[in-house]
Amino acid sequence: LGVFEMTGTGLKAVPNPSQLFLAERAANAPGSAVLCCVEGSRPLLVEVQALVSTSSYGNARRMASGLDQNRLSLLLAVLEKRAGLNLIAEDVFVNVAGGMTVDEPAADLAVVAAVASSVRNRPIRAATAVFGEVGLAGEIRGTSQSSLRVREAGQMGFSRCVVAEGNVSPAEAPPGCEVIGVKTVSEALDQLIDW
Repeated sequence: LGVFEMTGTGLKAVPNPSQLFLAERAANAPGSAVLCCVEGSRPLLVEVQALVSTSSYGNARRMASGLDQNRLSLLLAVLEKRAGLNLIAEDVFVNVAGGMTVDEPAADLAVVAAVASSVRNRPIRAATAVFGEVGLAGEIRGTSQSSLRVREAGQMGFSRCVVAEGNVSPAEAPPGCEVIGVKTVSEALDQLIDW
């Protein structure tokens, strides 16, 4: 996968896409999670943003940009049933910053984290990146290429990665980056947000 930027003199290769996608990320902003995703064979860090607001109309709206709308609905149902967050009367907007489209299940944990952070109006702990698939029972499932994802997070200065317990491999963790394994959505939110 190649990433290019359009400049006044034409297309220019971007040597570090993760840095580009996180360049304008606000520090300590509620509703913002950093996702370790993989496009082809290249790991990328992208920001997943969520805004949860009380609906002023009869039906709550759910909108997703850069993510599958149906997957968002499924994840919101899991948050309500398994984590006890009441979202039925809330408008939920989710966006992958930078115009990226992410279609892998590893993005689930970042979406759940960003939504919960926005609902509680509390930021996700500093220097934390996430990835993991969320199942209907509220379990966090492992994903492929975990060592590649964790290595990219470590290289970008992240000191914590919250992942599925099945993806924890102490031998593959880069120096200075703690890899925290979680089994359920509730456990993940406890590791990510100071309630």
